[in-house]
Formats: sequence, C-alpha cells, structure tokens
Amino acid sequence: MKFDFVIVGAGSAGCVLANRLSANGRYRVAVLEAGPKDSYPWIHIPVGYFKTMGNPNTDWCYEIEPDHGINNRGMAWPRGKVLGGSSSINGLLYVRGQALDYDQWRQLGNAGWAWEDVLPYFKRAENWEGGEDELRGGAGPLSVSQSRLTRRIIDDWIQSAVKCGYKTTDDYNGADQEGVGYYQMTMRNGRRCSSAVAYLRPAKGRPNLQIITNAHALGIEFEGTRASAVKARVEGREVTIRASREIILSAGSIGSPQLLMVSGVGPPEHLQEHRVNVIKALPGVGKNLQDHLQARPVYKTTAPTINTEVNSLLKQAVIAARYAINRTGPMAMAASLGFGFLKTRPELDAPDIQFHVQPFSKSTMADKDPDPFSAFTASVLQLRPESTGEILLKSANMDDYPAIHPNYLATLTDQQTLVAGIRVARKIARTEPLASIVTEEHAPGMAIDDRDDEALLEWARNTSSTIFHPTGTCKMGPDPMAVVDERLRVHGVQGLRVADCSIMPRIVSGNTNAPAIMIGEKASDMVLEDVS
Repeated sequence: MKFDFVIVGAGSAGCVLANRLSANGRYRVAVLEAGPKDSYPWIHIPVGYFKTMGNPNTDWCYEIEPDHGINNRGMAWPRGKVLGGSSSINGLLYVRGQALDYDQWRQLGNAGWAWEDVLPYFKRAENWEGGEDELRGGAGPLSVSQSRLTRRIIDDWIQSAVKCGYKTTDDYNGADQEGVGYYQMTMRNGRRCSSAVAYLRPAKGRPNLQIITNAHALGIEFEGTRASAVKARVEGREVTIRASREIILSAGSIGSPQLLMVSGVGPPEHLQEHRVNVIKALPGVGKNLQDHLQARPVYKTTAPTINTEVNSLLKQAVIAARYAINRTGPMAMAASLGFGFLKTRPELDAPDIQFHVQPFSKSTMADKDPDPFSAFTASVLQLRPESTGEILLKSANMDDYPAIHPNYLATLTDQQTLVAGIRVARKIARTEPLASIVTEEHAPGMAIDDRDDEALLEWARNTSSTIFHPTGTCKMGPDPMAVVDERLRVHGVQGLRVADCSIMPRIVSGNTNAPAIMIGEKASDMVLEDVS
C-alpha cells in the first residue's frame, strides 16, 4: 500500500489531520488506528467513560511504574485505543488553557505558537453553542456546549467559593480563565462529540482517505534518514504502508516516543541497550513527561448526589429511561460538572490550581461503583507542575509496553501548590451554603490538621491520581533536548512529523483534548504549506 501521507493514530489530533489533509482531494491519505471502530455504544453516551476506561477493547490500559513521589504506588494510565483515541473515552471537558501557556511556548523558541497564533485554530475547530465572536468559533466541526445538567451541590459549591472571595466567570475559554462555574463539554445533542465524530465521520466517504482500524504500528522504515514507510500489523497480518510525502505520528505521549525509539530515533545509549540501530540520536525522545496529578478531597453531604441516586437497579432504570427519552439526566453528565481555576496566592499572575467538582465519590479512581453514602468530590490539581518524568523502552518490540515514570511531586513548588489546593478545598467546604449540608470531610479527614503541611502532603502522596493528561515526550523546540522543530518536523530526519500532545514543551493549564485538536488543526496547515 502506498499513500502520500500516513498518519499513525486516529486520536484527537490524528482525526483532524486525516480530515484536513484529504479535504482537497489531491493527496492519498491513510490513518492507522490500533484499536477498533468507535461502534461500542458506551463511547457515545457521555457517562460511558465508566465503561470505556479500563476496558481493553477501548483502552490501551497502560500502568505506570512504582513512583517515588506517590509513595511507590503504581496506577492505571488510560489512553484511548479506538477511533477518536482518548477523545472517545475521556470526560468530555473542553478547556483551552491560558494564553500565557502558548506565549511561553513561543518564548522557548517556537515561532508561530503564541496565543495569537493558535487562537485561530481553536476557533476553526469549534462550534460553540454561544456563537462566534472574537474569541470563540461558531462554525467548526467540534460541538462545544454548556453543561446540560445542573446540580444543587455544584451550585452550592460555586456560591461558597464566591463567598471565599473567588469570582464566577461565564466563559473560562474566553478572555479570562480565572473563576468558578460549570464546565463546557464536547457534546452534541446529548451525545459525545469525539474527534472521530467531528472529523472522521464527515470525511470517511472520500475516495482518497483510507481509515485502517486494528492496525498496530510496529516501526518506521527509513531510507537513509528519510522516513519512507510504516510497518504495521493489520488484522493479524504484517504489512508495509509507504508514504511518498510524510509520515505523521499522532500516537500520543506514550505511543509516539515509543514508536520513534523502536525505529531508531532517540537517546542513543538507551537504544543500543535494546539493540536498536540508531538512525538519529535525539536524547530528548521520551523525556520531559508531564502530567496533572489530582488530590481528591471528599465530603459527605445531606444533599442528593449520584452516589445514592444509582444505588438500586430501579433507580438506574429510571435514569436510563430519562436519557433515552430526552438525552438528559446523569447519563448526560461529563466527568466533572463544576470548575474552579483559582490562585493559591493573590500575587500570582494567573490561576495555578484547577478544581474538578463531581457530584459523586469513589474510594479510588479504579473503583467502578460510587461510595455507599451521599458525597461529592472537590478534586484539585496544580496547573503547571515542574516535575518531569520519562518514557523508557522495555524492549524493541511495540507489543511490549514501555516503562512510564511520571516522577510526580519531585519539586518543592509542586508539593506546596498541591497542599495549598487542598486547603482551598477545605476553606470552600467550610463556607456557607456548603457548610450547612456537609456532614463530614471523608477525605483527607479532619484528623489531619490544616496547619500540618507534611501530613497533608503525605495524604496526597498516598491517594492522589492522574487526571489523564500525559504530555511533552517529543517536545517542540530548538534546544538539544527537543525532538521536533516549530513545524513539528522531527529533528535530523526527513519525511517525519509528530502532531499530538507529546510536542508540548510545557503542559497547558487545563485539560488536554482541546489543545490536542488545535495541534492537529495547525499541523494540517503546516503540512499542506510545506508540500505545496
């Protein structure tokens, strides 16, 4: 098989590229997805992430190595393995990040990536239900809407936050991220709007686009230093898929660096350990791994929450019927309802913590069922962690998952900010109207004194979990540890780009799906410009 462009990974960015590169009909485009079609019904129901994360039919089911920063615990790292990638299994939250995130990328030497440069691509992607203006897009393929669901417990949390001195904001994706309110979601008519729904479905009938599912990329073939083909296992059979113009890796922050390394692009000593012939020595491949770590304070309450609304088969049947009839109710709920982008110190230029407020609670993120009592979760994370980890090969075989080392909470700033975020959660919970309906701080529990930094940090180390935002492992830049240049071309080789969250030199201040789609939009323009 031979194409002009071969895209590896039909996730948040890969679907965008498949659509945009095939749109003019001039180029033959193939997109390879290791997982199946997105036909599993739970993918398209907003609350279906409970059924897709941890499901080997839709999730790679990665696990991190025991990590010192979280007291040598391991943890699951879900990543989508299906058309749409992680946009098909995520919590549907639409967050662009802060303008300063992208201005920093530019300051690190990446021309064309400042906020003013990326804003047009965010706008091009989105169909915001609030309509188009100077900051929001109203005609793009990706449906973005306000939450269809409100809850008393979220309203009370917002009111308590305001009484604590924090402000509300109508649009955290607009002029100012700071504030509290309800999350925006990638939803269309009560159903998930993944990148596969938004970008692949309109394009799948094009004769010049081939969508190949159950296609696991095994390596990149080179002619000298030019990437020429992708070796893949398709439906159990090994095939070679050639690219006359470019191969674009959109396999995510785990898959993209792993594929580069097994193909001979990466840290030379590490590749030689695994008897991989070095095509191009790039020491930064797999390095600079960043993620958002969430601490999860939980509060028991007299108010109704999801916990007690789904504790019988009859209640579940009523909820299912409500969704089937009018696409509303708990089944139309994103992973979180209430947001907070807040400062832990007033002198900061921008928010440094993010809240995901959920009208339910679970003992651990891995639990399928909620706690047996009525409660809500005020999850808090540091927006701009300093700690970086790495992805390392365990073998030269793509079937063997790499070793994932997040290196959480490795710096004092990261530790102090997370502890400060827990204190903010406590302050809000102790303020009316929440104070009157909170019966107990279930976690961390009032046995841990608010003034005891070490005890709060220890609780966070023992209980915190990923919020599923791995980034940075093929970072963009001009420095010796950069993997791609500002046009996302892999340094030192030809015909090869990376376009996914792995190119972020620094993690964005928020959830990563919207930025991934923006990266796909911008990458598509750069590819077409460079081949014209």
